Amino acid sequence: MDNAMLWERYKKYLCECPSINMTIDISRMNFSEDYFARMEPAIQKAYDAMDALESGAIANPDEDRMVGHYWLRTPNLAPKPEICRQIEDTLLAIKSFSQSLHAGTVRPQNGERFTRLLSIGIGGSALGPQFIADALGMRPPTK
Repeated sequence: MDNAMLWERYKKYLCECPSINMTIDISRMNFSEDYFARMEPAIQKAYDAMDALESGAIANPDEDRMVGHYWLRTPNLAPKPEICRQIEDTLLAIKSFSQSLHAGTVRPQNGERFTRLLSIGIGGSALGPQFIADALGMRPPTK
């Protein structure tokens, strides 16, 4: 491909998202000009599946449960008011407990300081250790 064609492809496939300060250049990826048109049905199917999940569809039929981990960050996205309320109440309880720990009103039986932490149910590659390091202030801040 000559320079003029590369420049035209760059202009066509550069994606700028100023609202999140992100730019993606996919112009040098090896895909044909009809790729997006061919993928459109699959993309629409994925959007429909995501809409269903966000509306409370059962995602795991073996466990008969919804998947809503993103509701934990934005409880008002939960499909039912009682789920939203449960998340908000739980978050308030966690924050209250954390404040009690920091204030020293919750202490171990020996009256000293907590020195051990058990983290259950974090899941996902490095997310658990990163969570603990962030919570304990052991990782440098990201830029």
